[in-house]
Amino acid sequence: MDKINGRVIFVILITGAVFFAASSVWAAMPEFHGFAEFAYGPKVSDDNTKRDDFNLLEQRLQLKTKYLFEGNGFLAQKNSSLNFKGDFTVDEYFPGKTDFELRELNFSTTPYAWLDLKAGRQILTWGTGDYLFVNDLFPKDYVSFFIGRDDEYLKKPSDALKMSFYPSLANIDFVVSRFEPNTTAEGDRLSFFDSFQGGIAGVNSDRDLLEPPLQLSNNEYALRIYRNFESNELAFYYFRGFDKNPTSYKDEAARQLFYPRLDVYGTSLRGPALGGIGNIEFGYYNSREDSGGNNRLIANSLFKVLTGYEKDLGNDLKMGLQYLYEQTLDYGNYKANLLPTDFVFDESRHLLTQRITKLYKNQTIAVSLVNFYSPSDKDGYVRPTVSYNISDHWKAALGVNLPWGEDDLTEFGQMKRNKNIYVRFRYSF
Repeated sequence: MDKINGRVIFVILITGAVFFAASSVWAAMPEFHGFAEFAYGPKVSDDNTKRDDFNLLEQRLQLKTKYLFEGNGFLAQKNSSLNFKGDFTVDEYFPGKTDFELRELNFSTTPYAWLDLKAGRQILTWGTGDYLFVNDLFPKDYVSFFIGRDDEYLKKPSDALKMSFYPSLANIDFVVSRFEPNTTAEGDRLSFFDSFQGGIAGVNSDRDLLEPPLQLSNNEYALRIYRNFESNELAFYYFRGFDKNPTSYKDEAARQLFYPRLDVYGTSLRGPALGGIGNIEFGYYNSREDSGGNNRLIANSLFKVLTGYEKDLGNDLKMGLQYLYEQTLDYGNYKANLLPTDFVFDESRHLLTQRITKLYKNQTIAVSLVNFYSPSDKDGYVRPTVSYNISDHWKAALGVNLPWGEDDLTEFGQMKRNKNIYVRFRYSF
């Protein structure tokens, strides 16, 4: 009996110690925030993808938190933090599929007044465009964009080290990152133009995308130097890495595509203009593996210019306009080396965008229309959305994705069979 009582007392003491330790750890844990979301996007056009009735049906739980350090060391100063954001999803487009995406897990610190450091998984972005990217060569998720996920998911995370310097002459951002490709249509969820088949392909697509090997020599580097002159921001950019899209052919017979090496040099200017905000951005894309444009299997160098203007028209009404011009360099060499069976792409491309946003009911309802139109490609993309902040916690969104085009091989023309209507319901906490 004494042994039994001793065991009971021992179990009680151990249980109490474990409970006390767990309570102490839980009390020290940072507070989590996030949201739970349901999204559904039925299709309104016929396609040859995995499902004919919808291309979006998922439940998502996002959790995020930040731990602030209280020490005084170089790596644990009071202005240092450990940041986390992750998404748990049940994707019913693929039955039984559950997933976890680590969107942020990084350590940020300011060891000196002139230096910020952020190391780990993080979302990176810069440039002046609205849905258009000239000097922002960080990875994007265009599948999320075309099926109706929140705009947050257009930007993919990168495993990177970002260093920000603040000398008196100008601010400097320098990023070293591991290659991460854009997420683009592959036929299972969204159809696309497959050059191997010569038309729009779905589940019958069979391609091999060769990513650069994971090694130090394949790290990517991005540099931005920027400074404000009164209300104007002038910036210069440099990127050395790889094209984020598989634009070049490694082996045609084996249906292999790869991501060619790329250098990008650019500049941008943004500031007040004509009662609104104007911007202009330039980018020169140097195709390092075919700088002369003589290899028909590798994408040529490009020149891009983007100009935009946005204005607040009053009464919670805003308007934005953009014009993007792209020119393929060494186009004569490109055409001279084509085979009779090759597809011929235009030397230049023009793209116009327009965004109109109106807020109603004390700014709780937002109605937006974004329209892309390319007079050279004869294609476009209409993207109307309505969102309603029902309460401090609940939000609903309704939108339509309407890509169109005369030719199957243009940017939006190849997406024309992916039209859908989507709804999202979100509870934030």
